[in-house]
Amino acid sequence: MRSKAILTLALPIVIAQLGSILQGWADTIMVGWYGTPELSASGFVNNVFNLVIYFLLGISYASTPVVGDYFSKGDYDSVVQARRSSVLVNVIASVVVIGLLLLLYNNVERLGQPVELMPLIKPYFLVLLSSLPFLAAFNALKQCFDATGDTKTPMYVMLGGNVLNVALNYLLIFGNLGCPELGLTGAGVATLVARVMMLAVLLAYRRKGSYLAKFKGDWTFRDAGRLTRLGIPISVQLCLEAGSFNVCALFMGWIGATALAAHQVMCTVSTMGFMVYYGIGAAAAIRIAYYKGQGEWGEVRATALTALWMSFVSSLMVIVPMCLFGHQIAALFTTSPEVVAMVVTLIPPLVCYQVGDCMQTIFANCLRAIADVKYLMLFAVIAYAIVSVPFAYIFAFVLDGGAEGVWWSFPFGLTTAGVLYYVRFRYSAREGAISCS
Repeated sequence: MRSKAILTLALPIVIAQLGSILQGWADTIMVGWYGTPELSASGFVNNVFNLVIYFLLGISYASTPVVGDYFSKGDYDSVVQARRSSVLVNVIASVVVIGLLLLLYNNVERLGQPVELMPLIKPYFLVLLSSLPFLAAFNALKQCFDATGDTKTPMYVMLGGNVLNVALNYLLIFGNLGCPELGLTGAGVATLVARVMMLAVLLAYRRKGSYLAKFKGDWTFRDAGRLTRLGIPISVQLCLEAGSFNVCALFMGWIGATALAAHQVMCTVSTMGFMVYYGIGAAAAIRIAYYKGQGEWGEVRATALTALWMSFVSSLMVIVPMCLFGHQIAALFTTSPEVVAMVVTLIPPLVCYQVGDCMQTIFANCLRAIADVKYLMLFAVIAYAIVSVPFAYIFAFVLDGGAEGVWWSFPFGLTTAGVLYYVRFRYSAREGAISCS
């Protein structure tokens, strides 16, 4: 059954992503326990790095169609060469990003942050900066493992990295068990060490016993250009999507502290659902890349539709609890009755945008799987820069909708993206089938 095959691949991806979210919560809580200035400084730096991480993820996603195509044809030497090219391209991308971030670092005082936070921001910034090549290389290897159908190994490595990160936070932030008390910098060091260890473990596993280790291959630039051409549009699409939510958070801050807090609560809840959709979409992409390599376009289309319906069903895990217990769920995150009341008013747009979120997540992954990404940037510009952000401003401030107005823009933006991606995928899948016939 298609749904069983997708679920088998998706479950480890979902578990790993949810583990990363929980580890992020633990980071925030532990830094907050250490001090409010440290929490403020980490929030600023992490917001800067979030877009960078999305960009690097986009570059790594290009590995799925390339490796999956070779794997489906049994060309295992090319699988290894593509994996090595992917690592090379991703590390080079991280070096470019580091150069740009160093320019930002040298001008960080001009960004309007409190002067007293600079001694906290700067060392934390530099430590996270040094971890980017390790993160980029890990992302590349993870996508290659996923593309060959092995989603469990990266899951175990990521969960182990999350545990290590939290343990090192306990030791290095607070100076427990004889370790130096480094405060916020300790949180950065914990992240750096965890990312280095995750990469090392995945490399060691590859050498000792993984499927990919059975085949020899030389370093090659053959696939580097292809990976770059695929990765950049994906990166831009992801950054536009994430950036639209960041702009909406800025709008919420203009409305007031209560609105911003309610926005954060709702984003936390909705992210849990998105991780499930993403896992289903990523698993479908693995299957679709394989079927594309085999020229089985009927299975390509059927797998995409199966994944879409699976995501619709899984969206009930977000919709039903929020509709029935929205007040109680909001109260888990805040003791402010004002924030809880505002969270409840944001539930209707949350429910309405789930269909669009499912569509855009699934069909974006499907387009990546068949290596049709050149329109992703254009569609993302239309959906997020032309529809979502302007609608948020108009609904919130021109029509006086406030926080609800910002959130009512999401169904329009996400549904626009979902429909555009679906139409493009349907056209590409049909044309691919015709060209193969």
